[in-house]
Amino acid sequence: MIAALLGCYPLLLVTALWPAPVLFGLVAVASYLAEYAAPRVGRPLPEALGKVHLGITLRFAARETMALLLVARTAGADSPWFAAAAAGILAIHVVRALHAGLALRLRQMLARMPVTTRNLDVSALRVPKLPPPALRDSRSVPFLYLDALPVLGAVLGVVAATAGAALALVAGLAGALSLIPYVRRARPLTDRARVLEIVGEQVDAYAPEVILYFSGATAAAYQARMWLPVLERSPRRAIVVLRERGMARHLESTTLPMVCIPSSADLMSFRALTGAKLCLYVANVGRNVHMLRIPTLRSAFLNHGDSDKEASFNPFSRVYDEVWVAGPAGRDRYRRAKVGVRDESIHEVGRPQLQGISTEGPGLPYRTVLYAPTWEGWNDDLFHTSLITMGPRIVRALLDHRPPLRVVYKPHPLTGHRDKSAVRAHRRIVAMIEAAELARSKARHPSRAGDSAPHIRHLVVAGPTPHLYDCFNQCDLLISDISSVVADFLASEKPYAVTNVAGLPEGAFHERYPSTEAGVLLGEDLAGLAGFLDGEDTMGRARVKLRAYLLGPEYPDAMARFDAAVERVLAGR
Repeated sequence: MIAALLGCYPLLLVTALWPAPVLFGLVAVASYLAEYAAPRVGRPLPEALGKVHLGITLRFAARETMALLLVARTAGADSPWFAAAAAGILAIHVVRALHAGLALRLRQMLARMPVTTRNLDVSALRVPKLPPPALRDSRSVPFLYLDALPVLGAVLGVVAATAGAALALVAGLAGALSLIPYVRRARPLTDRARVLEIVGEQVDAYAPEVILYFSGATAAAYQARMWLPVLERSPRRAIVVLRERGMARHLESTTLPMVCIPSSADLMSFRALTGAKLCLYVANVGRNVHMLRIPTLRSAFLNHGDSDKEASFNPFSRVYDEVWVAGPAGRDRYRRAKVGVRDESIHEVGRPQLQGISTEGPGLPYRTVLYAPTWEGWNDDLFHTSLITMGPRIVRALLDHRPPLRVVYKPHPLTGHRDKSAVRAHRRIVAMIEAAELARSKARHPSRAGDSAPHIRHLVVAGPTPHLYDCFNQCDLLISDISSVVADFLASEKPYAVTNVAGLPEGAFHERYPSTEAGVLLGEDLAGLAGFLDGEDTMGRARVKLRAYLLGPEYPDAMARFDAAVERVLAGR
């Protein structure tokens, strides 16, 4: 794409100096099409050109210069029309600068709002509707394309080029000036005290009793997302408190009110939250301390999944008044780790999210295997992912298995966050699955008797949907790593295999990671994979027993236990 984009400019220069207006017009159209396609191929392409001082503004200015050369060669540089065309093209950039300034001002005003909301009536703020995307782009890229009018007009002559510049100038000026009303309506939103007061009144009127607090990267939004349906079903009024602007866009649709308060000072002085009695935390991050400083709130750490990972018995958990775990296994992890979390502060509340998980398979004429590796962790001590060293070989074995299997591949949302080799392994797996799908679509007949491969559709789940638990219901078998995926999958009571990335002896592995005791162990050589896929399932009872240990009893159900824990705190017990 870089060759196609940059290759047009020498041709523009040659056809302008020749002069060959028709050829110039054809090359100019091709250059516009390449320019439009470049950012859609991938972000690294335009960024790479910018780093070598060939940014988009320079590229458009170069094309405009070629158009002026063409006009000079065909009409002469002494023509008053030539001067008018040159002035018009320059004026287009002046108008673009005006628009960019207004768009940037609007964005800064909205970004300075001390609090943003969702599912709260803040109509008193009179938040203006955003202008169309083309107008609110502070880089004003769409305005650059207005120069197509004079550039392509140059093919027809200097008068057409000048007329094109005039039309582009009028259109650009109209677009820039249309932003002024938006900027004026957004000005009151910079009044910090007024915005906080109005939002505070609405939160007061809602009178939240429970707070779900979340701060983190957008890729980690799943950590809060999994708890939203639980709090929606709770009889107590809950509100979600976020810290990063735009995070609400990455949370699924919910009826729960949300407030985003980026400033720590604004959060700690936002009195509308002090009426709540319980704050729930789903991740251990530094910005939790701002909410923990509110003395009237009792804090409880929910985590974003129970697992045998070190994150499930983090010493940071000592800062919370309570730690809520799914079942007895969670309590035992803290006991064994001796990180200072008192046993009496640990409460077993189950995993209410798992109520929709079925113990039945999808009932298809072939079996489905879900491969759901974890990510590479923050450091080597937390490195449990099989994706880098084993992932492609696991998926290759699944795709080549006979009789055919359906493969559902769902990587962790944070894959590649620390180690880019995980991204490369992920891409290899996606390529293998796509190749298998292509081969399936081309196959008109089964390759052998009884082979139903052409009817199997493999699936790569690269985004939040389908949800992990929906994938559980679509599969017969799971292959995963040490993570909460294993513990949650036990709710299905289906067979599972866990990768032994560290190469520990089997006894030591099961002792260190109790969630693996009812599963098949997969070593580096994948020797256990064939037995897992084709052997007899003898661990059904072990899985039922382990499920109770990891997730707690079936009765009362997890939602009832979670609600009971909330009621206990709200009652002051």
